[in-house]
Amino acid sequence: MVKRSGSGQALAALALILAAPVSAQQPSQPPASSVPVPSELELAKLIWSTMAAVHHANQAGNYSVLRDLAAPGFQVNNDAAKLTQIFASLRSSGVDLSNTLLLAPTYRGAPQLAQPGLLRIQGYFGLRPTAINFDLYYQWVQGKWRLFGVSIGPAQIATQQPGPPQPQPPQPRQGNTPRRP
Repeated sequence: MVKRSGSGQALAALALILAAPVSAQQPSQPPASSVPVPSELELAKLIWSTMAAVHHANQAGNYSVLRDLAAPGFQVNNDAAKLTQIFASLRSSGVDLSNTLLLAPTYRGAPQLAQPGLLRIQGYFGLRPTAINFDLYYQWVQGKWRLFGVSIGPAQIATQQPGPPQPQPPQPRQGNTPRRP
């Protein structure tokens, strides 16, 4: 399943396990207790690696490596040509995703298991003047988290322009007059 929003964000391969043909091709889901919750550093590494992979794919115009690194459900639902179409608006926006590697991600909430074995992470990188929003899904496959769904898009950071300085009313002066001994 692919969703596109008006702001140019792409949500690729959010082929949730509910789809019968996809689930038949995926390995059986491990019990929730056997799926490790990633640490803060592991979460950041997952996000940074996704940002780097999408950035490289955008630069090269070749999404085959991004696809090959992803979970089986992502691969089934997205060939390289389809990913080229999905990321066309992000690529044409010229946003440099490599800058996201310089900052720690800011999370919009705690990462959550959307389904057993399916981790959802939402947040942004507060770059200026253009922040980068992300909504990422990772599936636990053969002992590691693999990309299952991706939505990345630029967002303008709201800035307030300071107005002209307001004149301050004169403050009464409290002078210290020296005392004479």
